[in-house]
Amino acid sequence: MTRQLPLALTLRHEPHLEDFVVGRNEAVIDALHRALDGSGERIVFLTGPSDSGRSHLLMGQCSAAQARGLQSAYVPLAQHRDLAPAMLDGLEGLDLIAIDDVQCAAANLPWEQALFALFNRCLDRETRLLFSGDRGPAALPLCLPDLRSRLASGLTLALKPLDDRGRLALLQSVAARHALALPDEVARYVLTRSSRDPGDLIDIVQRLDRASLAEQRRLTIPFVRDLLHQG
Repeated sequence: MTRQLPLALTLRHEPHLEDFVVGRNEAVIDALHRALDGSGERIVFLTGPSDSGRSHLLMGQCSAAQARGLQSAYVPLAQHRDLAPAMLDGLEGLDLIAIDDVQCAAANLPWEQALFALFNRCLDRETRLLFSGDRGPAALPLCLPDLRSRLASGLTLALKPLDDRGRLALLQSVAARHALALPDEVARYVLTRSSRDPGDLIDIVQRLDRASLAEQRRLTIPFVRDLLHQG
């Protein structure tokens, strides 16, 4: 069973490792698979900017754990202001804890203490720990040096940005999640006339999906050109 804390996320598509656009991140996917089957590092820290797919990978790892009959929890620290550090109490009994956006709790002493205590409770168990942050443990502005040491004690991997081939694959992957037909020539047109930022590309596909549904039109270059010109 996967627990998403504090609330189940309302996603049209639940992230899975299989639909992550890997690009040059084969080593990351391999490390996550090996962490689950027990042949790799039990503690993994993923770094990368906000649109690098960190959250997708953490939620995907929880989905993969659930498929194996393991219990997991996904903790989004970007929402930590609406949460209490006590929510971490008892999570050490799970098979996997995925803690996203660790940088959001840095310099917040109660949260740092709660994370440190949770980490220590997990040390003598088989609990797998998966963290993510916009920078590595050494660069986090943490109050507790011991927490930094704990976070750096496992395997730290930096997500590599997508090249244009990967961005094209991302466009078509997101379109497929929306059951949206995005022909190759239209996807290439979008890519050459928009931001290369993955988050912006995802936003464009969502705009195309809404417009296509509203006007009951297929995605063609003229239709997409008019939509993009609308800003």
